[in-house]
Amino acid sequence: MAYAMAAATTGGSEVIHKIDIDMPSPAAGEVVIRHAAIGINFIDIYIRTGAYPWPVERDLILGSEAAGVIEVVGEGVSALAVGDRVAYTIPNGAYATHRAINADLVVRLPDAIPFEVGAAIMLKGLTVAYLLRDSYAVKSGDTVLFHAAAGGVGLLAGQWLKSLGATVIGTAGGAQKCALAAANAYDHVIDYNSADVAAEVMRLTGDAGVHCAYDSVGQDTMATSLAVTRRHGTIVNFGQASGPYTDFKIGDLAVGSLHLTRPSLFHFVADRAWLEAACADLFARVMDGTLDVSINQTFALEDVAAAHNALAARQTTGCTVLTP
Repeated sequence: MAYAMAAATTGGSEVIHKIDIDMPSPAAGEVVIRHAAIGINFIDIYIRTGAYPWPVERDLILGSEAAGVIEVVGEGVSALAVGDRVAYTIPNGAYATHRAINADLVVRLPDAIPFEVGAAIMLKGLTVAYLLRDSYAVKSGDTVLFHAAAGGVGLLAGQWLKSLGATVIGTAGGAQKCALAAANAYDHVIDYNSADVAAEVMRLTGDAGVHCAYDSVGQDTMATSLAVTRRHGTIVNFGQASGPYTDFKIGDLAVGSLHLTRPSLFHFVADRAWLEAACADLFARVMDGTLDVSINQTFALEDVAAAHNALAARQTTGCTVLTP
């Protein structure tokens, strides 16, 4: 029996419940995927709580990345076939055993990459791709700050940034998370529980500040990001794990003629050419060992509410994967 984990309405993790679904049938241009592994991300929590737009009246199937096998191909699909190993990232719909999806949003997953890794890297890995290539093009010799360095995106970012020749400063909470970030290519890791992050960043950079600050935390960190970015530097805000930053004024950027951008992954993956090129780069970096993917928590799909609670409480590190 096909099933999904849906949120009845906006609210806490208690709104998530199991629903039976009909086995999907593909429309023209679609494929049906049997999920082997499903990723979990903060965006799922943002949508569940109503921080991001709620697109249906009730029983929204959450989940934004997954990997699996094509079981049915719809009319007009020629680039994919039954039995292909595939992966994707789009908003909502992944917390299910099966789904129908537009074939243009799906990419083949190389045989050398396990389903669990594929499900863990589509949203997070492609996020790193657009952060380091499109939002701010990191160059050898740059010094960058990356908040939440021990998270799924943060661990991939540390390794990728180091491969580009950057000096990488991360922030994390607690000795264990700091050690994990340090093991994933961060040159310096600051424990935000016990140190003044802004003062430490300025000390490490000789008061010059960083070329770019990557900030997915929001309310707790954006003031620091603004304070430690050097003149003409860039701040990339791509999330709000601690809530939206409510104190920002455009004039705040005048402190250093700073650049600020707020990109969204799904604006990039909607461009098929970008998706294919970014996935080719991402998959190659995983297969050649440049990126070591840390899947540090696995939950059954039916236990996704507990996974949400662990993620929201910052009890997780690296990537978290659900298995149907």
